[in-house]
Amino acid sequence: MHTLYYAPGAASFAVHWLLLELDIPHELRLLDLKAGDQKQPGYLALNPGGVVPTLVVDGQPMTEAAALLLTLADAHPQAGFVPPQGDPRRASLYQWMFHLANAVQPLFRLWWYPQEAAGEAYADAAREAVRPRIEACWDRIDAHLGAHGPYLLGDAVSVADFYLTMLMRWSRNMPQPATSWPHLAAHAQRMRARPSFRTLYEREGLEEWA
Repeated sequence: MHTLYYAPGAASFAVHWLLLELDIPHELRLLDLKAGDQKQPGYLALNPGGVVPTLVVDGQPMTEAAALLLTLADAHPQAGFVPPQGDPRRASLYQWMFHLANAVQPLFRLWWYPQEAAGEAYADAAREAVRPRIEACWDRIDAHLGAHGPYLLGDAVSVADFYLTMLMRWSRNMPQPATSWPHLAAHAQRMRARPSFRTLYEREGLEEWA
């Protein structure tokens, strides 16, 4: 049995989505992040970082959204969301997953919580400093999709596309959201058209960016 500790729309979003896409039986455990559920001792015993997601599989807790996506995709190769061993696209998948996890996702932390890095007095300046860095990421990915798309690995959907869609959704209220770029907008539209996306929204109680 798989048990996912999640918060609606948070970094658990893509993991929840892939569980639905792969039709993996699972149980959901909702965490109220504003109430601090993620910092309670019981949860910290599973995830010492005090963040979501945590996926418990047969009693073994696992963390880190990108790692969980790759693990689930590898465990269900029939879905085709990860290229097989020996396929040169597998190296490209790893590059995109690490890029999204290390170069794109952390920037959103700075956008949402600039005071953590700069202090309250410089929060606005920090947010404005990180905005062009996020937009530069969209420039790069949009250009790649235009030249090599429609998905990150070409013609076939991979686990990286689920991850990318989650990050694009996070930009929805920014001055220039990811969907301002034409190829990213088309990618988001294709991914949102998947039946599993609608199911995900229903289960997480989400409405915006549908």
